[in-house]
Amino acid sequence: MTEKYRALLAAVELDSFTRAAEELGCTQSAVSHMITSLERELGFRLLRRTRSGISLTDEGERMLSAVRALLSAEEQLNQTAAAIRGLDSGTVRIGAFTSVAVHWLPGVLKEFQRDYPHVEFRLLNGDYHDVNRWLSDGSVDLGFVALPCELKCETITLMEDRLLAILPRSSRFASYPRFPLVECEREPFISLLQSSDHDARRALEAAGVKPNVRFYTKDDYAIIAMVEQGLGMSIMPELLLRGRHDDVLTLPLVPEAKRTIGIALPAGGHAGPATRRFCDYVVRYVKGEAGSGTV
Repeated sequence: MTEKYRALLAAVELDSFTRAAEELGCTQSAVSHMITSLERELGFRLLRRTRSGISLTDEGERMLSAVRALLSAEEQLNQTAAAIRGLDSGTVRIGAFTSVAVHWLPGVLKEFQRDYPHVEFRLLNGDYHDVNRWLSDGSVDLGFVALPCELKCETITLMEDRLLAILPRSSRFASYPRFPLVECEREPFISLLQSSDHDARRALEAAGVKPNVRFYTKDDYAIIAMVEQGLGMSIMPELLLRGRHDDVLTLPLVPEAKRTIGIALPAGGHAGPATRRFCDYVVRYVKGEAGSGTV
């Protein structure tokens, strides 16, 4: 039965029977047959099939959260059974924002795969809003979040990350040791979308500053490119900027501002053994980087 639900979820998430078949390692006709069979068993249609693609029916929408919960519970069951047998395996689904996906995950995954080569991973990259949504609807087993987190989740604090001003090299603040936040009211400001820009917004609101926003974008690296072209300034986390060689000026803020990065897990101790073990590796990795001065 769960294979049919897995086929349904894959088709919905990938918006294609063909891509769902590739994901599941079967044929397109097999995916279509499983979903049709599931609809017959349930007594109502789950998907609308049109030339432009597929979409959930109203009944399918009502079923989706329960389907995610069922498949998540099955994965936790499989991980627990594997741990009892001494075979650490399973699939861990991770939601992460850009700076973590670029600077932490590759190193953690390398260490974890060395010790547990049978565990598979599915990585979803997005902004804070995306990760919170994936945690809420069960699309991921753990997510990297900015704390405090409003979700009803178990959280593990990882580190505090300074926020920095990024400005064009030609900025009049080039000789300043720090950037006064109040100047954001006068300088052209490039902002992430409101749903994503928790870090800068919290810092500005805490300082009572209303920025002179000229541009909005959802992409962190698009902001850096726009700053390089002299279109304005922005505020970004230090981890995101680490190791880059962009032609921009970075300055600490006055007053100082930080974000706190953490891991969020489903509440109630529902995370599987492989997921828990991966969290341990993340904590160790971040502490090791902090100790070496690279965070």
